[in-house]
Order: sequence, then C-alpha cells, then structure tokens
Amino acid sequence: MTTSRRTLILTTGALLAAPRLAAAQETPGVTATEIRIGSTNALSGPASTYSVITKCLTAMFQRLNDQGGVGGRKIAFIAYDDAYQPPRTLEQTRRLVEQDKVAFLFNQLGTPTNSAIHRYVNQRKVPHLFLATGADKWANPKEYPWTIGWQPSYRTEAQIYAKYILEQKPNAKIGLLYQNDDFGKDYLHGMKDVLGARFDAMVKTATNEATDPTIDSQIVSLQAAGCDTLVCGIIPRFAAQAIRKVHDLGWKPMMFMTNVSVSAGAVMQPAGPEKGVGLITSDYRKDQSDPAWANDPGMAEWRAFMAKYIADGDLSDNNYTYGYGAGSTMIQVLRQCGNDFSRENVMKQATNIAPMDIATLLPGVQVQTQPGNYNVIRQMQLQRWDGKSWVRFGKVIEGANT
Repeated sequence: MTTSRRTLILTTGALLAAPRLAAAQETPGVTATEIRIGSTNALSGPASTYSVITKCLTAMFQRLNDQGGVGGRKIAFIAYDDAYQPPRTLEQTRRLVEQDKVAFLFNQLGTPTNSAIHRYVNQRKVPHLFLATGADKWANPKEYPWTIGWQPSYRTEAQIYAKYILEQKPNAKIGLLYQNDDFGKDYLHGMKDVLGARFDAMVKTATNEATDPTIDSQIVSLQAAGCDTLVCGIIPRFAAQAIRKVHDLGWKPMMFMTNVSVSAGAVMQPAGPEKGVGLITSDYRKDQSDPAWANDPGMAEWRAFMAKYIADGDLSDNNYTYGYGAGSTMIQVLRQCGNDFSRENVMKQATNIAPMDIATLLPGVQVQTQPGNYNVIRQMQLQRWDGKSWVRFGKVIEGANT
C-alpha cells in the first residue's frame, strides 16, 4: 500500500497564452493554460469504497477539458491516496499545496482526515472546497472561512431520524452505533439534540474504530441490551457487516443507516439485498435503481456521462451520483470565476452560489451558498430499502441548520 498513488488529469498539448492571461502566472496553481486542483481520497484502506468518487471527478474534469476547459484553461486534477489515515492526509495535503502548488483543494474525503488539515489550510488561506464529508463542523465561516462542505450535515440527518423514531415509537429503546470520531459523534449529538433529557434513558451506545476488523460484537451487545431500534453512523464496510449481522441474529429492530453508507452496489449487495429489507435512511440524491428516474432528464444526462467516460462503472453505486453532484457544483464555481482564478475569488464564488438544480439530486433539493451560510445542501427525504431499491416516503425535509 502506498500513499503516493495518485490520479492526474493534465493539459494535453500547448495552448497559446493570450496577453490577458499573463497575470495568471502570479496566481498559485494557475497558468495561462492550466488550473491545478488537489484532492485526497481513500484509494486504499478501510474506506476505499469511496475511491470511485475520485474516479468520477477525474472523468468529469476530463469531459470539461474535452469541451475546451474553463476560462481558456484546462484542469489538472491531482488526487493522492491517504488510505483514510489522518497523518497521511496532512502529508499529502502539504505535498499538494507546497510542492504541486495547487490553486485549491476539492472534495477531500473523510471527517477525521479533513480534521487533520482543517487548521493548516485555513492558516494558509487555501480554498478547501466541497468536502466529501457531512460533518457539521464544515459550516463554520466565522472560524474557518476557507473550508466548506457539500452534502447535508450528519447532525441534521440524525435529528431527522430521532424525530421519526419519536413519532413511530415514543418509548423506543434505541441502540446507537457510531464511529469514534467527529463523523460518528455528529450522530450522537444529533440524537441528543432531539431527545434531550430523555437520551440517557432511551439510548444505549456502542462505538467502533475505522481500523476495527468487524462490528459484530457491538451489534450483539446492543441486541442484548434490549434495543428495539438501531441507528448506525458507520462507514460502508461496517454498514454491510451490520446489516448482515442484524439479520443473521434474527434481530428485527427499526434500523437506520447513515446515508453515506447505503449504496446498493457497495453496501446492500455485499450485505445481501434481502437482509436489509426495511432499513431506513435519508438521501438527497436520485437512486439509479428507482424506476421513477427511468426517463428523468437529469439521470439520462448522468447515464450518458457514465457510458462515455466510465463505461466500467457500477451504476448501482450511488457514490457516482454523489461525485457527479459535487463535480457539477465545482464546475459551476469555476465558470462563475470568469477569468479570475485567484484563491480569493474562487472562495468568493464558492460561497455565492444562487440556488441551482443538479442532475443527480432529488426534486426540491438544490445546492446554494451565501457568505454567512456554508450549508450547501439543506434538504433530504426519508427512504426505505425494499430488497431491490430505495423507496422514498414522506416529504422533502429542510434541515435545521439553514
């Protein structure tokens, strides 16, 4: 395993530099012909399921380059492997900023990994854009003005689950399994937000580390505690294990899974599709397996992109629809920049996105930002696994932190 593995799109051929572009030479990561963008992802290790996001983004920038680039420049997208290990994330991010001299960072994966570089990039005033993590902490423009997330907050997601549990089972005995880091703790905090003083009486908690081999013992302990409801804030590898173990134990709790770990291809199939029947999550993306999107123009756009640029991609893996949404947002920001790709203007445009629809997002779900509000996606909808696909129910819900 190596942390120097990377994926890279480079400008092919030389473009003639117009005089109006000469000033770009003084802007970090920007030349008359190129914009360098950096990223890190778990291309190996326990969270490598998410590596297809980088594969999708690489292809999106290739498509953009094929279309002539943006602002007279092609995109060089440099993505290094951090294996989901925070010290390696810092090492590779420093490499991107100090050696590769990228213009900005985009869609770096993971809550613990981004936490390791949070202060570093803000101290250096490097745009740290549209992170691949829903931690609540990424929407804090007063303290960290150079960092912005993309997907809905995990904490808001947990609040939605807690409210639904109280509606359906007011006296529920809840088992909460969460990863022992900022990612998992957002689910703890979100449940506490809603349950308040009732939390200790209603909830039994269990934690896991990202490096653990299994979470079987935690599942067994929550069942033994008499829990009739289970909420999981865990990464895909453990999500598949949890679904399988709950089924194999014959345990039938009302079960909720974080929306970052419900891919039909990467989680439900390995778990056994029939074993997850009744599982509840929330999402903001369209699900390729949902017949409702068979003739949807947005999904037709995405499928055409996949067919041309990622022909071997698994269409049932919703990390590809995620990547397409994040990539579309980034490309919109680049277009808003006009011919000014300074770090200051990139950040200004990233935090001034008028409400816009994205091909792979649910109707009623839009991306938007304001300088004082870094919550990019603020709506979700509950959905339930029926053994073949995710079935939406209820209304699109506006998050609390809007």
